Amino acid sequence: MDIETLYQKFKASSSVSTDTRKINKDDMYFALKGDNFDGNQFVSQAFENGAKYCVVDDDKAVINTNCFLVDDVLTTLQQLATYHRNAMGIPIISLTGSNGKTTTKELIHAVLSTTYKVRATIGNLNNHIGVPLTLLSFTEDQDFGIVEMGANHQKEIEFLSNIALPDYGVITNFGKAHLEGFGGVEGVIKGKSELYDYLRDAGKTVFINTDDPKQKRQIGNYQRIITFGKDVDNDCVVEFSKADPFVSLTYNGTDIHSQLIGDYNYGNMAIAVAMGHHFKVSTEHIKKGIENYQPKNNRSEIIKIGTTQIILDAYNANPTSMLAALKNLKQLQAETKYLFLGDMFELGDETEQEHQAIADFAESHFEEHIYLIGENFYKIETRHHSTQKFTNFEDLKPMLKSLNLDDATLLIKGSRGMALERILGVI
Repeated sequence: MDIETLYQKFKASSSVSTDTRKINKDDMYFALKGDNFDGNQFVSQAFENGAKYCVVDDDKAVINTNCFLVDDVLTTLQQLATYHRNAMGIPIISLTGSNGKTTTKELIHAVLSTTYKVRATIGNLNNHIGVPLTLLSFTEDQDFGIVEMGANHQKEIEFLSNIALPDYGVITNFGKAHLEGFGGVEGVIKGKSELYDYLRDAGKTVFINTDDPKQKRQIGNYQRIITFGKDVDNDCVVEFSKADPFVSLTYNGTDIHSQLIGDYNYGNMAIAVAMGHHFKVSTEHIKKGIENYQPKNNRSEIIKIGTTQIILDAYNANPTSMLAALKNLKQLQAETKYLFLGDMFELGDETEQEHQAIADFAESHFEEHIYLIGENFYKIETRHHSTQKFTNFEDLKPMLKSLNLDDATLLIKGSRGMALERILGVI
């Protein structure tokens, strides 16, 4: 079946789904394959649960005339998403980066939504499946679509860009994330910059944070640029004010106070301000959008349990974000501080070195209450006799119950696989 014909069937559907357990009435079901499943085996269940059409790539799965046989379901999903993106014709804003992608995406959405009709990536559906699903959720009556792009190896952002065909793009930062797949920090810069390269070649627009030296040095590579930062010659002048613990910035003579902690979130906020500025959102509405945004989903959340203040930043971690979180905790005014740091993943040959560096920094700036969790942290050397290491969360649990955390401030930070938010259920 050709894409144009399939597109007409898509337009007659309510939405798309890749999970028969979550199908809504009149959905179009795409029978994707994974390492441990084959969606072709669930076509009957899809129809029973309300699907209107099913797209399959196994001829044995064609059980009625509403099944459409294609060469490859995933490729078809991606092609359909691009076809839909072109048919809608709405401006697409894409973003990537090592840290802060989802928070930045939500901040941009919060700012632009004060003035325009906007939809954005839900959660972190930012890979080769999530980006097509995001595009297919957009409608032509929107003013903007915001697409988050994630990657852990070279050419992935290039591939996603050629699906989403963005008109505008921004990179949050270049950090020590997915070093194993990218081949080091320079590989990260090259890989993330594939978004800017696509925009340059397509004659589209990049947003560049001139306060970031790694981004500023790239300015000469692109023609259509919107710059932002503290320098007065930027297209959008925005400047960091303070983080005590919530981050504030100044823009157009106005102080904007967020509900985000950590000065590392300033760059994410500045992107949203720059987007609002470029698309002529009023200063009042930019301020409203940022100040009303509340972090969630274990990302830089502040939680109070009795007299205990918890900085829950357990959605993910890499050396750059871990160091930023520790520096933020260091500057906070708190009498007693506890550190619960979990393993960082996908660091390849630099795993031991990076975990040792984080432990060294923690022990250099905090005298006690340092708890390191995970097999990677367990292997490194520590200097303080009070620093405690645990191979996993289950080993940590008995000790947690013995702590007196009254009037203390806790930092909980680790990679997603560590699921350190479980600490909240124990303390």
